[in-house]
Amino acid sequence: MPFESPDWPLADLLRDIRAGKVQLPDFQRDWKWDDARIVSLLATITRGYPIGVVMTLETGGDGARFKPKPLSGAPLGGLQEPEQLLLDGQQRLTSLYQSLMSGQVVDTTDDRGKRLKRWYYINIEKTLKDESDREDAIISAPEDLTIRDNFGRRIVADYSTMEKECAAGMFPLRIALDGDAKLDWSLEFIGVDHDRRAMWKQFQSAVLDNLTSYLVPVIKLTKTTPKEAVCTVFEKVNTGGVALNVFELLTATYAGDKDYFATHGEDFRLNDYWLATQRRLARHPVLRFLENTDFLQAVTLLATWERKRAYHGDAHNAPGVSCKRRDMLRLKLTEFLHWAPKVTEALEWAAAFLAAEHIFDARDVPYRTQLVPLTAIRAALGDEAMLWGHDVKLRQWFWCGVLGELYGGATETRFARDLEQVVAWLAGKGKEPGTVQEATFYEERLYTLRTRNSAAYKGIYALLMRQGGRDWMKAEALGQATFYNYKVDIHHIFPKAWCDKNGVEPIWRESIVNKTALSRLTNQRIGGQSPRDYLPKIEHAAGIKPKDLDAILETHAIEPRHLRRANFDKFFEARTEALLQLVGAAMGKRAVRSGETERDESPAAYEPEPEELADDPAVAAELVS
Repeated sequence: MPFESPDWPLADLLRDIRAGKVQLPDFQRDWKWDDARIVSLLATITRGYPIGVVMTLETGGDGARFKPKPLSGAPLGGLQEPEQLLLDGQQRLTSLYQSLMSGQVVDTTDDRGKRLKRWYYINIEKTLKDESDREDAIISAPEDLTIRDNFGRRIVADYSTMEKECAAGMFPLRIALDGDAKLDWSLEFIGVDHDRRAMWKQFQSAVLDNLTSYLVPVIKLTKTTPKEAVCTVFEKVNTGGVALNVFELLTATYAGDKDYFATHGEDFRLNDYWLATQRRLARHPVLRFLENTDFLQAVTLLATWERKRAYHGDAHNAPGVSCKRRDMLRLKLTEFLHWAPKVTEALEWAAAFLAAEHIFDARDVPYRTQLVPLTAIRAALGDEAMLWGHDVKLRQWFWCGVLGELYGGATETRFARDLEQVVAWLAGKGKEPGTVQEATFYEERLYTLRTRNSAAYKGIYALLMRQGGRDWMKAEALGQATFYNYKVDIHHIFPKAWCDKNGVEPIWRESIVNKTALSRLTNQRIGGQSPRDYLPKIEHAAGIKPKDLDAILETHAIEPRHLRRANFDKFFEARTEALLQLVGAAMGKRAVRSGETERDESPAAYEPEPEELADDPAVAAELVS
C-alpha cells in the first residue's frame, strides 16, 4: 500500500482547508472538541510541540470515491473537488482552522456539553513570564469579546476593539497567520513604547514564529489505496477512538455515486433509506436489535450469490459468495437498490417465522446473526420458501444452528455456506447443509444452560412454548398476544428458596431443566414454596381440576407425579429425558446421552464463563464458589 510522509506547513494546510483542497469523507463524524481541549491544543502548538501525525487520502483512485464534505467552519459555497481527504486529524485540524484561520467565532462546548461561542487570545506578558504555564496564558473570550462575572453583572475584561486588546496585551490568535493583520496589530500594540517593542520581538520569536513555521507530519495514502485498506487504516489509527462502521463508509460512497445523481438529481442517502426501513420493521419487536450492518450483510450475500450464478467461465475462477467487510465495501449501489427491498420483505417474513417458533421478543432471539442467512435464504427463494417441504427443512436448519450453538463468534463464512447449501438442499440439488450435519446436542449441555446468554437456553425456552406449553393459571395458550399480556418469562419450577432449603446444588437449581415459561401471576403464586404446596393453591386460585393441571404440566415436559411429590431428583431425571426428546425432534437428529461418547461428559466441560452463569450476581457467585 504506497504512501508518502511529507511535512506540511500548518499555515498552508489550513489555507487548503479553507480553499476546499482538503476535505473530509462523508463518513467522518462531526467535530466535537470542547473549549478546554482547544485551549490545550493551542498551548501545545504555540510552544512548537508536536500534536501528532495527520493522515490523508489522495483523491482520484478507487479507494477515495467518497462524497466529500468540508471541515466544520470551512466555507460551504463554491468548493472545488478536494485533492486530499482527511482520514485522521479532524478534531485537531478543525480546532486549529476555526481558531487560527476562519475569522469566525468558534462554536464549541464546555466540559458539560453546554454550547459556547469563543474567541481565543494569548496573554503576551504571562506567556513571556512563565513558559510552563502556557495553558493559563490562553484565554477564551465569549462572542461579544467581553468577559463578565457575578452572573454577567460585572465586566472583568473588554477586548471588543483592537485598542482594548492592545492595552490589555491580549493577542487575538485568529490573526496569528495573517501577516497584514498581525502587522497592524503590532504597530498599535507597540505605539511609541520602547519596552513594548522589545516585548513584541520576544513574543514573536517565542510564540508567533512557532505558528508560522510549524510543520505537521502527514501520512498521505496515494490514490492506489483500495477501499477496504482505507477502512482498516481508519479503524487502526483514528485518534477519536471510534471504530469505523462499514455502513458509514458506504453512506459516503453511495452519496458520491454520479450515475445515481445524474438519474435522480440528488444523492442517494443510505442512512435515510435505513431509517425508513427501521420504521417499517419497528412493528416487529423480535427485530428490535437488528443493526444496519446485519442488513448490509444480507444484501451483500445475495449480491455475491447472484454474481456467482451469473458467472459462466472457468469454475475455478468463479466469484465467491461472501459478506465480509471487503465484500460489503464493494457492493455496488445498483446491487443494493435491487436487493434491499427484497431483504426488507424477507425480514418481515423472518419475524413471522420466529413467531411461529414462539420467539416473540428481540431478547429471546437465540442468535441475531442467524437472521442474516435466514433472511438471505428467504429472499433468494422467494415464495418457494413457504412450500411445505421447504418450510420443514428450513426450520430444521434453524434449530440445528441454535441448539448446535453454531452461530457464535465469527460467522461470515457460515453465512455464505448456508445460503448456498440450504438453497441447493431445498431444491433437491444437494445434501444436508453443513450446519445440519455438524450440529450436535449433548445431554450435559442441559445442565450448564442457565441464562439468556446461551442461544440453546433461549431455544429450549421457545420450544417449550411451541410444543403447546400453556400457563398454569391462565386459560389461553402461550402465543404472541398472551406472551406480552401475561408478562411471560423463564421461571424456576422448584423455587430457589425451596432448593436452598433442601440442599439442591446451584448447578442443578439454575439449569434450564428446572425452568419453564410462566406468566408473572403464576410465578407470584408459586413464590418460594414446595411444589407439593403450591400446586393445590394454583388449582384453587385458578379453579382448575388436578387432572387438568397435570395435563398442562405435561405440555411443559414435566412429569406431574414427581412435581406433586416434590421429588427433585426424579423430576430432574424425567425432565432431562423429555427435553432431550424435544431437542432431538427440533434438530431432526437424536441428542447424545451421557456415556455414549468418549468426550469429557462432566458439566465442568461445558462450564460457561463466570459472567454467563446467571443473570443474578448473587447466583453467579454461588455457581463459581
